Amino acid sequence: MEVKRDILWRVYLCFLGIALICFCVLGKAIYIQRVQGSYWKKLSDSLQEKFDSLEAQRGTIYSEDGSMLSTSIPYFNIYVDFGADGLHEKNGKRFKENLDSLSLCLANLFKDKKAVIYKRELQKGFDEEDRYYLLHSNISFEQYKALRSFPLVRLGRNKSGFIPETVSKRLNPFGLLANRTIGLARGKKSKAQNVGLERTYDTALKGINGGRYVRYMAAGTYIPIEGTEVDPENGKDIVTTIDVNTQDIAENALLKAMVENEAEHGTCIVMEVATGKIKAIANLGRQINGDYIEDYNYGLSATEPGSTIKLATLLSVLSEGKTTLSDMVDVGSAGRDFVGVRMVNDAERAPKPMLSVKECFEHSSNVGMSKLAYKTFATQPDKYLSYLHKFHLDTRTGIDLMGEGRPILPKIKRNVEGLHAMVTMSFGYAIQITPLQTLTLYNAVANNGKMMKPYLVNRIQSFGQTIKEIHPQVLEEKIADDNVIKAAQECMLAVTTDGTGKKAFKGALYPVGGKTGTAHVAGTDDDGNKIGYGSGIYQASFVGYFPFDKPQYSCIVVIRTKAHPRFHMGGEVSAPVFREISDKLFALNAAHDSTVPGAGIKKDSANFYYAGSSKNIRQVMKTLDVRYRDSAANNDYVRLYASNYQPVLNKEIVSKQSVPDVKGMGLKDALYLLETMNMKVDVKGKGKVKSQSLQPGTTLTKNQAITLQLD
Repeated sequence: MEVKRDILWRVYLCFLGIALICFCVLGKAIYIQRVQGSYWKKLSDSLQEKFDSLEAQRGTIYSEDGSMLSTSIPYFNIYVDFGADGLHEKNGKRFKENLDSLSLCLANLFKDKKAVIYKRELQKGFDEEDRYYLLHSNISFEQYKALRSFPLVRLGRNKSGFIPETVSKRLNPFGLLANRTIGLARGKKSKAQNVGLERTYDTALKGINGGRYVRYMAAGTYIPIEGTEVDPENGKDIVTTIDVNTQDIAENALLKAMVENEAEHGTCIVMEVATGKIKAIANLGRQINGDYIEDYNYGLSATEPGSTIKLATLLSVLSEGKTTLSDMVDVGSAGRDFVGVRMVNDAERAPKPMLSVKECFEHSSNVGMSKLAYKTFATQPDKYLSYLHKFHLDTRTGIDLMGEGRPILPKIKRNVEGLHAMVTMSFGYAIQITPLQTLTLYNAVANNGKMMKPYLVNRIQSFGQTIKEIHPQVLEEKIADDNVIKAAQECMLAVTTDGTGKKAFKGALYPVGGKTGTAHVAGTDDDGNKIGYGSGIYQASFVGYFPFDKPQYSCIVVIRTKAHPRFHMGGEVSAPVFREISDKLFALNAAHDSTVPGAGIKKDSANFYYAGSSKNIRQVMKTLDVRYRDSAANNDYVRLYASNYQPVLNKEIVSKQSVPDVKGMGLKDALYLLETMNMKVDVKGKGKVKSQSLQPGTTLTKNQAITLQLD
């Protein structure tokens, strides 16, 4: 009995232990399910699903006339879910019936593989039930549209397994035109920083990203979950002040001078006098292979300006009221003289030992201008600095473009060191300012003393509706008295008629006011090597405005030469660039203004723009036996324009979801394109399309009305 009782006691004890363990397990299961259930469910989902961001389409950057300077073009990555139920119905009958014809269509469309290879790869993916097989990446909208009509694909996603993924690529339709100013919209994986307008207006351009949930599949791939998409909000568009024709003229003129002089780098900026609008800004740097590209914004980089600063010196001296243009200055005949506290040299000897103030400016005499500054400000050299402050030469212009260099001016005290700095500054050394600052000052003189803030963007818009308008802004209502401004204008005209710019502007049909500048360069060269004033590298400049009697544009050209160049003076290197630009812009404006002298001038045939059917334009070029660079590939519509004095055929991007750009097209091509997109077209005038009432890129709606102005 004792043995039996002992065994039963042990059995009961084991049973009680097992019951206790079961109770704990059951309690834990209930706790996990009821209390921690949501936590574990979320953890499970996080391992199988994730939220994938969908990038918003970046806004478009337009020129002032509506031409696209930078835009996002949709491209597509095509995936196939070979595990789709529709493909495996009836033992894969649907897939097998369409495999041959689909492979042939893919081979004909992409032309990268033979049909038999496509068939083998598709069959392999089907056999392995690959859930996210990449069929092709970065295909265009035209290719995607054709793909959707192919056998099997046209049956829809559930039956075919085909999954399109939309991606955007940034495209500059005009290639390198104003490339640095427009900027680069690089991918988020790139460590490089955007530049130009793409960077400055990034917040407006980039929009708001959307997203979608994707589910984890085998082999480390994720597949989108239908119905979970949150649509992105596309970025806003910006309309710049840049004029495509002016930009093209400026870049070509600058490039020609750079090549002829084998220069290191150069910049050219064209500004509208009355408003401060930047109509063109070209920046070219020499590469190792000798080519020139827009590699850096030299127009916003501070350097010693050389003789172009003499306008500020002249305005300062005349504003004190103790000097007139007819006053005589002893500059000597040696080409150098001791001025107060330092020896000053002239780049070229003066034509006579005694020069008037006006002649000192027109012949760019360092000795003469520094003597005027010393005579006027010897007792208070810091007052000269106060004039530079009034001319805004000690602060950035505030242009709507990141990366503007900070001007560097010395601190001037009323001692020998301060006098030395003041005298040196008076003819363009010991001070560093940007070409844009210099142009802003000269533009103010052209504008009768009113200094305008330079700017690059007219407005920000969304779907064609203006959200923000940017208006001209006055920096200084009057930088000097009227009599001082008139005297400065008279001196600038004398530079091009009797002075250092006379040769460059000989025979011009219109008067020009301006100033040459030539400075020795010290610091570092484009390769980062240290250089001194004796290295033989120069900065050649010309800045001015035209037409002199009715100023419309101001312009600055600054070119850094190679070491020991054949030509290095501003009047030899930069003034001819200014002349080419001013001649062409004057001719373009004269053609539309009968009141302008020389209105009968023939339009320069080197500047043209046409658009239309690629087949027709190619046929015309072939018939005329004109050589051209073809970058249009197989596009149905193209643009023809001049780049570096060579005709270029480039593709015209046409999307069925947005209003196309038909400017430059003949009426036949424009009507055909717009009416096939179900748009109602109203036409005014004769010739080719000059403008359109709806901005290119505007979202298209059915039966939308558009007016075309022909010229």
